[in-house]
Amino acid sequence: MFENIIAQPATDQMQADFLSNKLAPSLLLFGPQASGKGSSAIELARALTCEKTVPVNAVDNGAAARNSNAAPWGCDCSSCTRNRSLTHPALAMIGPRSFAAEIAATRAAFLRDPSSIPGRLLFVRSLQKLLARFSPSVWEYESRSGKINPLPLIQSLEEEIDEIESPAAAEKHTVIEKLAASLVNNAFKLEDEWISEGIPIAQVRKASSWSHLSPAGKRKILIIENADRMQEPAANTLLKLLEEPPGSITIILTAQRRESLLPTIQSRLRPYRFVTRSIDKEREIIRRVFRDSSHLAESVSAYLDSFLPQPSEKLINLSAFFIAAVARAVNSQSALSDKSLSPAIKALDSYCTLIADAAGFGRVTEAKEVLAVLLSSSGNFEGRSFPRFLALLLDLVSRSFAECRQSPVFVTCREIWNKRIGETQAAFSVWNQKPDLALESLFYRLKEDMVS
Repeated sequence: MFENIIAQPATDQMQADFLSNKLAPSLLLFGPQASGKGSSAIELARALTCEKTVPVNAVDNGAAARNSNAAPWGCDCSSCTRNRSLTHPALAMIGPRSFAAEIAATRAAFLRDPSSIPGRLLFVRSLQKLLARFSPSVWEYESRSGKINPLPLIQSLEEEIDEIESPAAAEKHTVIEKLAASLVNNAFKLEDEWISEGIPIAQVRKASSWSHLSPAGKRKILIIENADRMQEPAANTLLKLLEEPPGSITIILTAQRRESLLPTIQSRLRPYRFVTRSIDKEREIIRRVFRDSSHLAESVSAYLDSFLPQPSEKLINLSAFFIAAVARAVNSQSALSDKSLSPAIKALDSYCTLIADAAGFGRVTEAKEVLAVLLSSSGNFEGRSFPRFLALLLDLVSRSFAECRQSPVFVTCREIWNKRIGETQAAFSVWNQKPDLALESLFYRLKEDMVS
């Protein structure tokens, strides 16, 4: 149990709670991106449904206590076998994650040695994490959405997974490469068109209904990843489930920040904090899990990021270009601007212009010119990179104000950016506004707020 999770003390506490029958019905795994939260949630789900382990919260009545070897990774029971491939009917998963990055990275790991069973399982699991979001237990197609029915694409992915797992395919490297390329292309298309950046309330309701159905086995597990991206209506629906959860289900949430969840939700979850690992440990994970000892990434997150169409380094440069352009646009109307905000505007301009200039971007102030550069350089924010771009905007604003965090002027300016970027995130993820329109609105609102 948790043999594959490296350097995360939180798993030691979870295992201790599991072995002593003290595991709470609802849990929160929180910590940095790519720190093992999702993998730990899936591994705990496997242990909870293991047919060779005493059920959680069961009364032993004199039976032998659990031992440290409970639910080992290699357990051969049918439940563990299905959980390792993420096809167990007692497991439901919702919530966004960077499917594309993980799928691309695991494909590369698999193709380094196509005969490796662990490498193939790693690749297939990354695909099944995406397909799990379209399980009938948590999702249903609505023809009123106006989108093309994704079911043929889902069926194609399932058939190709079966094919790549067949012994016949494993003997032909060219067949494997072709299948892997098709799987990745189809998975990227499915994610781009159908995975929301937030967690729709309809999906939370569907998952809640599934949670109240009797389990086919020992118990059911609902995993909600990146629960901190949940809008308030969906969070309130989840709260109802957490207030009176069925006795046969364990609910596991993951989030980067615990405080980003509603206090009422936090109070109903037992927290397990995941920590930032050392560079040596991060590289050990890259070497052991992804079978890549040549990459120089200092973190798993950076390693996965390198497989995306728009890596973070490029998005940071574009974010700096946008911020500097807004600052210059405000300065160009200095006669109208609030003089007290001038130091904050200058801080944004000076810090971000250095980054943008080093990347070779010109100095412009007109919204149309700014948008043209952003869209052409990012491929219209391909690979679901727009939310990452917005997150980097906030990060760069904070860095620009690092030396004056407590000054009222800088606090006011930071609040303006936080508010407007938050609105843009909602417009994109909830209302499906296109990046070009969302950015144009963001540019003008930021300029207006800081000028007036």
